[in-house]
Amino acid sequence: MELLRFSAFWWGTIMFGSIQLEQKMASSMTMLKLKLLCKFCDVESTSCTGTGNCMADCSITSICPHPEDVCVSIWRKKDDNVTIDTICHNPAHKLHGLVLEDYNNSKCEMRERNNMGSQFFICSCSEDECNDHLFFTPYSLDSQVVSVILVSLVPLLVLAVLVITSFYWYRIYHQRRAGAKRKKTPLDFSDAHAIMMDDDGSDSSSTHANNLNHNTELLPIELDAQVGKGRFAEVYKAKLKQGATGAGEHFETVAVKIFADEEYASWKNEKDIFSDADLRHENVLHFLTAEDHKVEKQYWLITAYHPRGNLQEYLTRHVISWDDLWVLGGSLARGVAHLHSDHTLCGRYKVPIVHRDIKSSNILVKGDLTCVLCDFGLGLRLDNSLSVDELANSGQVGTARYMAPEVLESRINLENIESFKQTDVYSMALVLWEITSRCNAIGEVKDYEPPFGKVREHPCVESMKDSVLRDRGRPEIPNSWINHPGIQVVCGTIDECWDHDPEARLTAQCVAERFNDMEHPDKLSGRSNSEEKIPQDVSVTEIEEIEK
Repeated sequence: MELLRFSAFWWGTIMFGSIQLEQKMASSMTMLKLKLLCKFCDVESTSCTGTGNCMADCSITSICPHPEDVCVSIWRKKDDNVTIDTICHNPAHKLHGLVLEDYNNSKCEMRERNNMGSQFFICSCSEDECNDHLFFTPYSLDSQVVSVILVSLVPLLVLAVLVITSFYWYRIYHQRRAGAKRKKTPLDFSDAHAIMMDDDGSDSSSTHANNLNHNTELLPIELDAQVGKGRFAEVYKAKLKQGATGAGEHFETVAVKIFADEEYASWKNEKDIFSDADLRHENVLHFLTAEDHKVEKQYWLITAYHPRGNLQEYLTRHVISWDDLWVLGGSLARGVAHLHSDHTLCGRYKVPIVHRDIKSSNILVKGDLTCVLCDFGLGLRLDNSLSVDELANSGQVGTARYMAPEVLESRINLENIESFKQTDVYSMALVLWEITSRCNAIGEVKDYEPPFGKVREHPCVESMKDSVLRDRGRPEIPNSWINHPGIQVVCGTIDECWDHDPEARLTAQCVAERFNDMEHPDKLSGRSNSEEKIPQDVSVTEIEEIEK
């Protein structure tokens, strides 16, 4: 028994001693493991810029005083003073009012903190000397915050998609119903006659223009004869079927401008400008409709027809009177003024339009000798939403003979939309000169000649630069022209409109007012007083055709 008691006592003593020894060794190991070696330089100036990664360049390495301490680096920038603070700190306690949340990292990843009185980055880490190499990372939202934002936005996005989809199908449904109704209803051309030819050969200004062909079917049109050809399209005289009467089918005469497939852009631009209801004016060509002829790969514009043809052709065949000049010039100015205006006659806002290719062959003559502007393939809507880049991309366009000086040398002031209107005014001045040169009030009237007639027939831009820019040339206005008081006013107006300085030119509205202020000619007769000049080589058949 005594031996057993002694053995138990001895064994218990050995076990107790072993446990105490293990606890002391563990405590010692813990202390050795947690006491870090950290850079410890307090506040020093630094070359770190606060981006990318850099070294703290602290020359002092210290053993942290407490096992719980971790390595910390702080980067501050106030004005031009940039400093770094490298220390040891217990993450259980706040530092500068901040909780160290990243102290378990092996790298010192600098995070920006706001409301610290200066630009402030801080990092903490738990590896020896880990606060020497600093990694600056941009501020990012907490993942929980991002999750909350996404969860909040998803229902709104789903709702928006549902609304847009519902609206789309609603539009499709109503368009199909409208199409079905149109197929059941025969075409009605009762309004077409309003913009076609009257008995005396002049067209009426209908309010029904642009409202005819909302059907998918093409209008019943029969092409007759080609009456014109330009850079982008050909123009035909045509017959539009108006319906059957007791005497048979009835037709109205229209003009059809046909664009080839590759000239789609020009057709679309002209169609878009014509489709603006605010464009309607007695001195702008009346538009009927536009059609896409897919089978023929052609695009059509259908408008009112004017048998007198364009102004250039008319001036070539006729010597005009002062009364005719007053009507032609005044109506031209009123048409251009309407294009350039930012409001309609009733005061409603409209988008100003510049023609950019005004010339006598792009102006038609109506039965009452008033002018109508046509051919808007190069036209430009001066919408306020257009940027300077979009205006610059519009390019150097027009006919070289009629280009203003600033267009020839590509120096239009893109910051001011009035600059585009001023180029139209210059071109209009050349047309007014053409009209005046064929008026019998100037004395001796020579054969028709275009502006800058000594230049070759189709001059290039470089040729016109020599005449207009280098020589500062303009068509001649002889002294004999200004013997007539009315012609004198017109010539003075022309001179102000083709001034080399765009800002010195008159506006189209001012020109229109000058024509209105001139002494009104005596009551105009139903027929023009113009003397028709018939070339010697024209046959009798051709003469009869001209008179028609």
